[in-house]
Amino acid sequence: MAYFSSLSSINPTFPHFPAKITTTKPKTFKPPSAIPPTATDISSINPASLAAIGGGSVAALAAVLSFTDPERRRKLQAEEVGGGDKDVVREYFNNTGYQRWRKIYGETDDVNRVQLDIRIGHAQTVENTIKMLTEEAPLKGVTVCDAGCGTGSLSIPLAKEGAIVYSSDISAAMVAEAERKAREELSVSNGDIAPVLPKFEVKDLESLDGKYDTVVCLDVLIHYPQNKADGMIAHLASLAENRLVLSFAPNTLYFSLLKRIGELFPGPSKATRAYLHAEADVEQALKKVGWKIRKRGFITTQFYFAKLIEAVPA
Repeated sequence: MAYFSSLSSINPTFPHFPAKITTTKPKTFKPPSAIPPTATDISSINPASLAAIGGGSVAALAAVLSFTDPERRRKLQAEEVGGGDKDVVREYFNNTGYQRWRKIYGETDDVNRVQLDIRIGHAQTVENTIKMLTEEAPLKGVTVCDAGCGTGSLSIPLAKEGAIVYSSDISAAMVAEAERKAREELSVSNGDIAPVLPKFEVKDLESLDGKYDTVVCLDVLIHYPQNKADGMIAHLASLAENRLVLSFAPNTLYFSLLKRIGELFPGPSKATRAYLHAEADVEQALKKVGWKIRKRGFITTQFYFAKLIEAVPA
């Protein structure tokens, strides 16, 4: 796929993953290391700032963190847009966030080292998702719901695989960009048969309906606290007949500390609230609605990490 080949040309050491995703043990990291995707708009941080903090002691870092108040900052964000977390997310990804993440998910060279690293990490998640879905059988004619499609980084490869794709996002700006890219990348010449264009809609996860063979939701649960994520996982599972694929930033002590480091550098723009999730909690939420995890993966680069799971009816 062109998307991945373009990344390989930017970073010749772009890793290739095995065809089968299996249970993996997280690596042992040394600061500075992975930061969850979209956790605090980490893309705007100067890498030198992270390196400086990474060299300090844990005790000193804890002291610095004690003076930060991300909850107050995010409460002010919600008041400005007149709503809660969902309204903040919608506002952010229709404005400043859209401009930043369109650049990160795109192919432009106008990105810094952190942004490029996040781009590669997200691309690895997409690549592994495609491998998960095509490992046992082709996707031709299979209905797939891409919940939280962003700029189409998964929807377009799915369509190229022959899937019938239904794509949605809370951001109208993201959906418009995804549709533009799909029309551009999925057009063909010389009489070849063009892939079926994904059907794009502006919807939040709660508003999704219908039935699909497979539902995929990548890097979206970070916007939901665990109590709401449980209900969202149940809702997504209710839309899927055979498979549900999720990616999320894992909640561990070390990653939680890195998340707080990111909150020290909110950047010139306001960022969305970020929630990490313990894999056991996600697994329990699936179990409650009669689903079980069949495949597991862990994607990590220097500034991006994500758990990737495929669940099926138990």
